[in-house]
Amino acid sequence: MKWLGRTGSGNIDDRRGMSGGGMALGGGGILVLILGLLFGQDATQLLSQLPLGEGTQQEGKVGSPTDDAGKFADVVLADTDEMWSNIFKANGKDYDRPTIVLFDNSVASACGSASSQTGPFYCPTDQKVYLDLTFQQELKNRFGAGGDFPMAYVIAHEVGHHVQNLLGTSNKVQSMRGQVSESEYNRLSVKLELQADFYAGIYANYIKNLQQDGQSVLEDGDIEEALTAASAIGDDRLQKQSQGHVVPDSFTHGSSAQRMKWFKKGYETGDVNQGDTFSSNDL
Repeated sequence: MKWLGRTGSGNIDDRRGMSGGGMALGGGGILVLILGLLFGQDATQLLSQLPLGEGTQQEGKVGSPTDDAGKFADVVLADTDEMWSNIFKANGKDYDRPTIVLFDNSVASACGSASSQTGPFYCPTDQKVYLDLTFQQELKNRFGAGGDFPMAYVIAHEVGHHVQNLLGTSNKVQSMRGQVSESEYNRLSVKLELQADFYAGIYANYIKNLQQDGQSVLEDGDIEEALTAASAIGDDRLQKQSQGHVVPDSFTHGSSAQRMKWFKKGYETGDVNQGDTFSSNDL
């Protein structure tokens, strides 16, 4: 992905090097979070199970980072800002742009405290995406998803959760908790996550049409990198690795095939109206 020299959003809250505040996770907390490692399953669901601690949120350095990893996140956020602003405007709506909070080790959000082990997540309460940039190495070393585009996929996915929050989709799913069986709620969670994957595909389609020096911002191999990441973090693959067998009723993010399918659908159609995973019986 071509990003060097491109304009960032300037909407980065850089808390790297700061104390996370109130972060006190015991072994039980880690176990709660481990299956929500990737792409912020549902921050309010995961973090509500953890103690908030005594820390309070601290704002870091707001603006555009100067290091390469921070700049990359800033450029991706700028792309999503522009894309979703255009889509919302076309539908007679205003798009409230989210903030990305960069942190290391631990962080305090409006949804609760979390550690790097939580993985990237979106907090609907403060409309911020929380991201430890070392997650890129986690994608490469643990999941074999090298390159820079998997990180763009992660960010676009989390911004997709922000879109779902603005549209009320997330609240509708949350409202079903306790009203349906656990397996049915998990099925709704899968649909929510797959829609965020679809939105990430819409992002890939969007930047394919952006030009820098007469060439597409999207480079050869970027889509393959994203698909590798999507496959690597499917519930079936993760469950097989962690427990040796697969339990479909406990899926919360979708299988490898499902995640790849919906990302590809977003990328190939470029049509946000094709992403109604909730009405689809063919996931």
